[in-house]
Amino acid sequence: MKYTIHKDFSEIDPQAWNALLSVSISDNPFLRYEYQRTWWEHRGGGEWEKADLILITASEDDKLIGIAPLFISDYDGQSALLLIGSIEISDYLDLIVRMDDHARFVSGLLDFLASTLTDKWCGVDWYNLPDSSITLTALKEEAAQRGWSHLEEIYRPTPRIALNGDFDEYLSRVEKKQRHEIRRKMRRAEESGRGVRWFISDMADVDAEIDAFLGLMEHDQGKAGFLRDPMRNQMRAIIRTAHENGWLWLAFLEADGQRIAAALNFDYNNKLWGYNAGVNRAFMELSPGWVLLAHILQWACENNRTEFDFMRGDEEYKYRFGAVNKYVMRVKSTRS
Repeated sequence: MKYTIHKDFSEIDPQAWNALLSVSISDNPFLRYEYQRTWWEHRGGGEWEKADLILITASEDDKLIGIAPLFISDYDGQSALLLIGSIEISDYLDLIVRMDDHARFVSGLLDFLASTLTDKWCGVDWYNLPDSSITLTALKEEAAQRGWSHLEEIYRPTPRIALNGDFDEYLSRVEKKQRHEIRRKMRRAEESGRGVRWFISDMADVDAEIDAFLGLMEHDQGKAGFLRDPMRNQMRAIIRTAHENGWLWLAFLEADGQRIAAALNFDYNNKLWGYNAGVNRAFMELSPGWVLLAHILQWACENNRTEFDFMRGDEEYKYRFGAVNKYVMRVKSTRS
């Protein structure tokens, strides 16, 4: 297997990248070529001021076998190799490789890094690996064989709701009190006489739709602080990238002729991935966040999406809608 370090995304064919991703161990929107390149251009909205790209591919007989999208930076007291997308705004990360090639790709990758980068790195520190990823086991085994120290820990919960095409069946699995609350809030908004309606944006004016979404995000004081200029630019670029590549799903709720809630999702691999949301707090009597989410879940059922993934975070409302926890992990292997 031949390993190559690339210093720019333009050196890798986007179609080859995404084709490999489609049969990889972890296929999610955060590993798409377009997302990874966009994230790197903005360094996570300013999360990483100093970082060097270590984008590695492995090939065999001119066939792309694996991709390790990495960068090197000083983190947690050492010079570590991290996954592109780390840490805060990319909910799921991993290596890009078929299951059958995974073990030898990981072993060869670590050998290649040791021989090529020599003393420039102290270890790998990878966040947001799905708890089901075989990369966790592979790194643990490799660390043991190499005499490295190894840490694996839960980083964040990622609640999700399984769907099977029937909204009523989904609601029947929600705790009874919460089920009645969801129906009551949907009915109250519908009967309010305030022209409440929800819709999926057609993105006819991309910039205006992005502005509308970010404006609703800023009604939350914490999110307003999060949206400093570098992060705002990053978010705009992510939304535009998702739209241009066909997996943006942006919905709004209106009342009294104005938008009062928004939900930014990715529609990818036949499931909805709930990325972020915003609510106008002047309309809380209409429960806009709950009402919009209920309509989104109903749409997902009616359109045969298999799951709604809330992604990282343990906010109470997710569990009140019946979400069940999965997790993303942090794994850190330090060279001896």
